[in-house]
Amino acid sequence: MQRYFIEVRYGGAGLSGFQVQENASTVQGLLEQALEIYTRKPVALTGSSRTDGGVHARQNFFHFDWEEQIQGDWGYHLNALLPGGIAVRGIYAMPEGAHCRFDAIGREYVYTIYHRKDPFQEGWGWQYPYPLEEERLRAAAERVKGLHDFRAFCKRGAQVKTYLCDIEESVWEMGDECWRYRVRGNRFLRGMVRALVGGMVRVGRGQLTEEAWGKMIVEGVGSGVQWLAPAEGLVLERVLYPVEWGDWRGIGGDAQKFFVEG
Repeated sequence: MQRYFIEVRYGGAGLSGFQVQENASTVQGLLEQALEIYTRKPVALTGSSRTDGGVHARQNFFHFDWEEQIQGDWGYHLNALLPGGIAVRGIYAMPEGAHCRFDAIGREYVYTIYHRKDPFQEGWGWQYPYPLEEERLRAAAERVKGLHDFRAFCKRGAQVKTYLCDIEESVWEMGDECWRYRVRGNRFLRGMVRALVGGMVRVGRGQLTEEAWGKMIVEGVGSGVQWLAPAEGLVLERVLYPVEWGDWRGIGGDAQKFFVEG
């Protein structure tokens, strides 16, 4: 049996999330359906990074095992069967036992806020017309960096053994038309990025002090999930894997960009 990774890109509008759910349209459910139609066999997928309904992904992964050698036209046929909001970007033969979720060494998200009504941003960002203090936002983002207990920013019902996350990058990128929050870490909790954005917006508005914000992060007290930013502003940018996997190539022979040093 050969282990394969499938790289997907999708817009979250109209989807109930990433993981398969009964009587709901999800990325996993639609891709498994397309695989079964094409291969005429049921194919069970394991997902890398769950995203909520309405959240987008520029890059996400599933893995599965297959006895036969996969040919280069799989991606073409699967895309023909999938709705327009979901695209297969590549299928990659991987080392034996490679796990798209547990072997990931990091993930990167971007959240977009735009200030004025803009049809080119609608559905892909949060229109927030109120003034925000740039320096407060930058300071709040800086406090997120490091190894912390983020239980205050985790949705209830999350089945996790630890709330510790190590955040390597946390920064606001300011532009004329929109502001983007970029965050990269070894792992993220359920709803964590949206809760962080919602909380930082309150810091930027002066509705939450920087001291109280820091206490939530350092001590894990309070409830940041009450401030969840809208799902449509969030994009999973990429999932990162060990650099030693960089020699593995996708079907068609293209070296992959997602292999980076940890």
